[in-house]
Amino acid sequence: MATVDKLANPIHIIALTEAGHQLAKKLLANIPSADIWYKPKPFAEKVQQAFMRGERIIFICATGIVVRTLAPVLQDKFNDPAVLILDEVGKFVIPLLSGHEGGANDWAYQVSELIDAQLVMTTANPYLQPVYAVGMGCERDCPLEYLSELLDQCLAQAGLTIDQISSISSIDIKADEVHLIALAKNLNKPFITWNKSDLSTVESQLSTRSDYIYNTVGVYGVAESAALYSAQIETGQQAELVLNKHKNTKATCAIARSYPNI
Repeated sequence: MATVDKLANPIHIIALTEAGHQLAKKLLANIPSADIWYKPKPFAEKVQQAFMRGERIIFICATGIVVRTLAPVLQDKFNDPAVLILDEVGKFVIPLLSGHEGGANDWAYQVSELIDAQLVMTTANPYLQPVYAVGMGCERDCPLEYLSELLDQCLAQAGLTIDQISSISSIDIKADEVHLIALAKNLNKPFITWNKSDLSTVESQLSTRSDYIYNTVGVYGVAESAALYSAQIETGQQAELVLNKHKNTKATCAIARSYPNI
């Protein structure tokens, strides 16, 4: 059985009944970074504090309990952590909060696969297996280890594995970047480059814009632009960032996804 990837923030599995506690133990075996809170006290205070710290939560209880508990601390879909709800026998998995932006939809799919449960989607897009694309930028002759370590960190942050990534891409002036090419080859992924005219079409979706990068290569951000454009081209549908640009001293990385049309 596959395991859910370790995420940057803690994961809490909250159970309020003995049946839910047994399901929580089953989940824990496949989510190594999680812990179990069985009948936590004081319930509302402990749960709300974890939520405000940005920690992901799996509730095994009634939806009403979760809604009433979290309502006072909700912000918006860009800041709230992902929250899932399971019934105590594990028949259904519901991504309650931050479905797209917080990754709850994809996370719920992973959890439903672990326990052979039915995924119940309530967001606007019906659930389809998304296409994920990685975009990377780097200094000239960037060492392979800088690229590899950054990519690993970004995948973990997004809760993804390399198997879920369709391609690694960059701007066309990096078409001969030896270690970007080597990285993609080592991971058995296509390495794709796009010109600045292509990348400029997703400019409005960038999380930040760098005038320095624009003056250097002609786009406001290489990693995010390449990820967004690659995911969009693959499905023919608009893409969205699931991980904004992350960087180390020599490279940048971002991850985007797009859902195929029905």
